[in-house]
This record gives sequence, structure tokens and C-alpha cells, in this order.
Amino acid sequence: MNDLRITHIGGPTTLIELAGVRLLTDPTFDEPGRRYSFGLGTSSVKTAGPAVAAGELGPIDAVLLTHDHHGDNLDGAGRALLPSVPVVLTTVSGARRLGGNATGLAPWRSAGVGEIEVTATPARHGPPLSRPIVGEAIGFALRPPGSTSVIWISGDTVLFGGVRQVASRFTVDTAILHLGEVRFGLTGPISYTMNGRDAARLVESLRPRKVVPVHYEGWSHFHEGRAGVEDAFPPGTLTWLTPGVPTTL
Repeated sequence: MNDLRITHIGGPTTLIELAGVRLLTDPTFDEPGRRYSFGLGTSSVKTAGPAVAAGELGPIDAVLLTHDHHGDNLDGAGRALLPSVPVVLTTVSGARRLGGNATGLAPWRSAGVGEIEVTATPARHGPPLSRPIVGEAIGFALRPPGSTSVIWISGDTVLFGGVRQVASRFTVDTAILHLGEVRFGLTGPISYTMNGRDAARLVESLRPRKVVPVHYEGWSHFHEGRAGVEDAFPPGTLTWLTPGVPTTL
């Protein structure tokens, strides 16, 4: 996919340019310093701001929102941006909450954005049976016209059978993985996103051409940063993006 260009803006937020379509994932544009509640007494502080301001993005064809109810995936400035885009693709429950231009996709359902086919993929933002507490999340597979492979965005998820199904349903060219091993003091050792070891096991089955880590720093609830992720992979496996710098993959 020679026309794939990704700009990592910060946290989970990326600008993906593919087949003439510009897609923004999980918009977070607040400045650092604020503490955000995640429910049931848990919270996190944003420690790094965006590398690109929302007003500098240019036209966006769609927002791909893995979930709407956590501030590290949709903050105040990101939420203010949503009405300016043609469509927001998100979870079914998130679309009900957001209304307006939001369209909900259940896992394995698809929608078109320009010539890109966008398919929702399963995500589980915590341990087994946690969905009623942590809420619904999804990932996205992006297939450009005429391609036999996809760009896959994992969304905030742990390693479980749903994400493993991606390998059996798609040929993944580039995997954009949300990592960081999210934990909260209140819930002890329970993880709410993958760590490097989980990601390495998943990549063994996906066999993508490129692996791009995102959402592993910039918030106080992350317990594994870049060094820990790198230790889990053979040297040269991962493609690290410099925030704010458009990178052709």
C-alpha cells in the first residue's frame, strides 16, 4: 500500500490518508494537565498534548471512534470537532449517545467512506465479563479499492478471541495497535489494554507487513511505555512514528 500515510498526533489519535480519503481516529486535542474520570472511581491525567492542533488538520472525510465514553479516546476538544466531519463511525451504543452524524457499526459490519471499505472489528476493553462495566469498544479494518489486504486499527482492547479472529478474516498489511497496558490503582493488576507481550503473540498470527504502536504514552494510566513494548519484539519489527510527522508506509 504505497499510498498509505499516517500521522500520529498523540495517544490513539492518528490521521490516516489512504486512496484519497482522510480518516481521523479517536480525536484527542485537549492540552495536558487535566484529570479525567473513567467511572467507578478510576481516573487518569493527560500528560502530553497533541502534536498537531485540530485546526491544522484540514478536511476530514470521517472520524473512526473506537469508543466515545473515555476521555483518552474522545476528549473535550475532540468532541467539539465531531460535528464538522461528514460522518463518525463508532460503536452502536456510542452512536446512540452521540446522535447527529454518528453511525454505529457492530463487529464485522461495514460502511463505505469514499472508496474505502471500513469494517468494525471486535474489541474488549478489559477482562472477561467486564463489558457491562467498561463499555463497548471496537476496532476498524480499512480496505482500499482493489486491495486484498487491510489496515487494521485494534482499538483499546485486551488480547482475546475476538481480536484473534481478525487474522482469520483478513490479510493485514499494517496493524496499528493500541498498547500501554492500562491499569488503575483501584483495580490492582487488572489490565484494560494489551502490553507488548500480548501484542507480540497477536502479531504472530496476524503476520502484518508493518506494526505501528500507538496509545502507549501521554496518560498516567499507562503502565508500559515504548521500552517495554520494544523488549517484547525482535529488533526492527516495530515502526515507531514521530508525533506530528506524516509517514508513508
